[in-house]
Amino acid sequence: MSEPSPTRPKRRGRLFRFAAALLVLCGVAAYLVVQYVTGGGGARGCTVVSASGDGASYEFTPEQAVNAATIAAVGTGRGMPRRAVTIALATALQESGLRNIEHGDRDSLGLFQQRPSQGWGTERQVMDPAYAAGIFYAHLAKVSGYTELPLTVAAQRVQRSGYPEAYAKHEPDAALLAAALTGHAAATLTCDGRPERTASATGPDAVRTALVRDFGRDALQETGAVVGGTPVPSPSPSPSVTATAHGRTVTVPVSEGGQPGASGRTERERGWQLAQWAVANSSALHIERVAYAGREWTAGSSGGRWRTAAGSDGAGGPENSVGAVRIVTGQ
Repeated sequence: MSEPSPTRPKRRGRLFRFAAALLVLCGVAAYLVVQYVTGGGGARGCTVVSASGDGASYEFTPEQAVNAATIAAVGTGRGMPRRAVTIALATALQESGLRNIEHGDRDSLGLFQQRPSQGWGTERQVMDPAYAAGIFYAHLAKVSGYTELPLTVAAQRVQRSGYPEAYAKHEPDAALLAAALTGHAAATLTCDGRPERTASATGPDAVRTALVRDFGRDALQETGAVVGGTPVPSPSPSPSVTATAHGRTVTVPVSEGGQPGASGRTERERGWQLAQWAVANSSALHIERVAYAGREWTAGSSGGRWRTAAGSDGAGGPENSVGAVRIVTGQ
């Protein structure tokens, strides 16, 4: 009786390994497709570029864009300079990757990994991005000469991190984000605007609520936060944000002018901050179009880039106005 061929088990083993590898590849491909279609956490839907034309850019997710826009809005609302916003953004990039996470070292939580046990606020408060940003700025404002300090030093005096040098690697990206989200660099932030299916509220009312959340709410004053046993000083009043809605359009007025106000920012910079804030929130709030100062952004069009608005040749019309930002929602 002949013995079985020794090659048959080997061949079967190779076929089994090949089939297993093929299944793994199919699974990975399916996961990536689902993530793209649903706007999963790994999807890079937004980009900010340098206004100087040096080719610098940073790609990030819609979730990160919303949080970055909130941090910038809270900072400018408190009259903080762009350098402060850069420090805050770099800190949040290091601490949480600009994600409002519910875990961390010991009891650290949120965008800045603030610890309730160390007097930063309650768990609910530090998980509120507007509150977390506000209390970070309250600490930063107490650091003497922070605008002249290296970013790592300024951030460390607020955070008391075990890895203070880690903030430095995020400074270039944070500077790009700060320039766009404070309105200093016009039309440099874009998003594809792919709607989030998990959005809890959309439409003009949701846009107005989000505007008040980021620009018109004094989170620290409302919650009576205490840091280190002493009340946090109330921030200076932020410019009021009013918005009127007609159908699916929200119009946010920006005062005419162009001269620096009390905060040192021009009205045009404020307009571009509001416009790029809307783009950053486009996926979460189902915003389809944003127009300001002769430029317009449309979701899903040309990769979400800003384009010259119709009638920008001097024909006039609301799309060319520097006195208002127009936000059109999908609902």
